[in-house]
Amino acid sequence: MKKWLYAAGLGLVMASSASVQAADKIAIVNVASIFQQMPAREAVAKQLENEFKSRATDLQSQERDLQTKMQRLQRDGSTMKASDRAKLEKDVMAQREAFSAKAQQFEQDNRRRQGEERNKILSRIQDAVKSVASKEGYDVVIDANAIAYASNDKDITADVLKQVK
Repeated sequence: MKKWLYAAGLGLVMASSASVQAADKIAIVNVASIFQQMPAREAVAKQLENEFKSRATDLQSQERDLQTKMQRLQRDGSTMKASDRAKLEKDVMAQREAFSAKAQQFEQDNRRRQGEERNKILSRIQDAVKSVASKEGYDVVIDANAIAYASNDKDITADVLKQVK
């Protein structure tokens, strides 16, 4: 009976020490903070701005032209010949549809490229997290935004940020 109690006690001690050791192998990282502090983020933003600058300028020019025609139609429409007014209305409608389609395509392309570049940066962060975690012996790394509380000594954000810069 004493051996059985001794074995059960030893088992409980080992189980509790194993759970403590498992808890020691968990770290947290603030991915959003790292993303915001990365210098590559600003460079990518400028690159995308340059990539889409000509299309944005073209869209702005088309929008100004369309607004000018619509204002002319409103201002002079009642005094114009019926055929001229009809032609201008048709032109405005066609230009509005073309502008809308181009603007929508521009937005889709812009969002797609921003997503691609954001995913590249997040992939670099993920690789750095894996590297720091394996180097420091962590089994699990949780995003700081997904937990209610964690001790600061388990935070590896600074180490990951150093690695990605």
